[in-house]
Amino acid sequence: MTSIERTAYPQFKRLTSARVLHVFFTPTADEIDWAQQRATEPQALLAVVAALKCFQKMARFPSWQEIPQVVVDHVRRCLGLADEVQPDLGPGRTAKRHRSQIRARQGVIYDQSRARVIAAEAMGKAALAKNNPPDLINVALERLIEASLELPGFTTLDETATRIRARVNAEIFSRICERMGTDGRERLRALLSTTGPDGRTLFNRLKKLAQRASWSRFRKQAAYLEEIDALGDTGAWLEGIAPSKIADFAGEADAQDADTLSRYDPVKTLALLACLAHTARMRARDDLVEMLCKRVAGNLRKARAALEDIRERQRTVGEKLIGTYRTVLEHLDPDGGEVALGVERAVAAVQQAGGFSAQLADIESVAAFHGDNYEVLAHRFFAKDRSVMFDLVAKLELKATSADDSVLVALGHVRAHEGLRRDFIPLPPPIDGAGDPESGIMFGSGNWRRAITDRRRPGMVARRQFEAMVFAYLAEELRTGDIAVVGAGEYADWSANLLPWSECEPLRESFCAQVGRPGSSPTCASRIWPRPRAWIPAMRATPIWSSPRTAPRLSSAAAANSPWRPPGSWRRRSSGACLSGPCWRSWRAPRTGWAGTAISGPPRARIRRSKRRCSGMCWPSSPAASTWGRMRRPSTSRASRPGSFRWCATGTSTSPS
Repeated sequence: MTSIERTAYPQFKRLTSARVLHVFFTPTADEIDWAQQRATEPQALLAVVAALKCFQKMARFPSWQEIPQVVVDHVRRCLGLADEVQPDLGPGRTAKRHRSQIRARQGVIYDQSRARVIAAEAMGKAALAKNNPPDLINVALERLIEASLELPGFTTLDETATRIRARVNAEIFSRICERMGTDGRERLRALLSTTGPDGRTLFNRLKKLAQRASWSRFRKQAAYLEEIDALGDTGAWLEGIAPSKIADFAGEADAQDADTLSRYDPVKTLALLACLAHTARMRARDDLVEMLCKRVAGNLRKARAALEDIRERQRTVGEKLIGTYRTVLEHLDPDGGEVALGVERAVAAVQQAGGFSAQLADIESVAAFHGDNYEVLAHRFFAKDRSVMFDLVAKLELKATSADDSVLVALGHVRAHEGLRRDFIPLPPPIDGAGDPESGIMFGSGNWRRAITDRRRPGMVARRQFEAMVFAYLAEELRTGDIAVVGAGEYADWSANLLPWSECEPLRESFCAQVGRPGSSPTCASRIWPRPRAWIPAMRATPIWSSPRTAPRLSSAAAANSPWRPPGSWRRRSSGACLSGPCWRSWRAPRTGWAGTAISGPPRARIRRSKRRCSGMCWPSSPAASTWGRMRRPSTSRASRPGSFRWCATGTSTSPS
């Protein structure tokens, strides 16, 4: 039997606070007058008022043994009755009449058969997504309260939830087994009997918690993924089943051993094994992605550390160059003494410092690393991981979650030239087909683009540096959710968990009424669900960025061919521009599931509060909902990355073009 404490079924707590007594069990003057008209005896008056207040709080009539004595004492004091007065509704017919009067006053209907039907219907729908009986009982309680029905007993609801849950789960188990086919059922049955090289069944290996996702375990993890993928397409078997149900079924299978699970009903056993295998497949893909992201982050940290070491070594060279430059300026100073001999003395100072060639070489070496351009060093640390990274991405099916798939296009270009050993390869195809030839690398920052291109080789990119850039941005977009892994759990496509517009459309009127928007307006849907567009009429696009490094960048070819120019009123975020809140900075796919499941949840938007007002509304800058911003900026940095500029409507009738 389900514990009543785990549900929302109304009951008295062990301790009743003074605040609860005052808020819920203090009768009003109107309630006292109403009770005095129907009960003249003190015992009956106390019983009627106590029953009325309990019914208001619990939507049912608790027994007198269930009502705490402190509640009865509080009501007695409010009525001004003597301490020896005890509640008594009288004979059965009188008590029944008083209960009917209380229900009529509260507008509640007593119809237990109808209540059981409504509860069963609510539980039947909820059981398709919820597996715990307390959740089913809570759903039924909500529907009964909405229908203004008196709540049935807890045991009635518990028995109904148990029966309906068993029926729905049996239907789901049968559906899963039918989709498996004969071969799939045989492979799953073999999990409980076939023993591997280590003397353990594959069922035990499916249950085993994954080890830390380290680069040294890649080969073993890849073999494990191939082994569980050979069981069958569990995604097709479990299509249409709620992720929460799959997680609960997998947890039930994980809690059993092979002998206990083999004693279950055969259909249920196969269904639980399918859910466990599906969860293992998702976890294996998540581990591979985690390995890639951690390795890329480690290589970039090494590149930054190498840059700091180079700067430390060049600090002495820089001090010598400054000393030489000071000496040269002193000799060439027109206010000095012998100006005619200044040039000769300056040349002599340079020769004494090592000569012009050595000085220019030192200047070039210092200038090469004067900024935060660790990107030119990153390829050195990716070299030893190159083959493993290519093998890893070959085992994963990647997809873009937004309209911008430039990183995946670049990844495909790199994989097409994987077997080459030349230093330069052609540029990836442009994203717009016939536009700027460098648009295929515009997802990278300025430092990355300078690291992979060479003026002496137009139309080419440095292969090693380009591979490092692609893997760096691939790992970043996997973490942010701009790229998803098909069949994964935490790195799955978060947009698959969003409600489609066909289901949101019927709710538009009520939603607009709550937020104060005209629901029948033709622009209401576009405001709630932005669609790709070149520009929005009667609105001026205002970018907001965090630093000058992330300001819009256009290549020379794109700037020459583009008719669009930034308005003069563009301002930076540091100046407090467009800060009417909330502004949606980004949408991210959370890397934890719902209620412990392995399925990634819906995106959570970070809200930036405002400091100044603007007359328009702020549009989300997300990978899916704000693709129109990227369409207008094909050669700028990634809009979904923190620090890049955003679009905000300020209510001015100005077209970007």
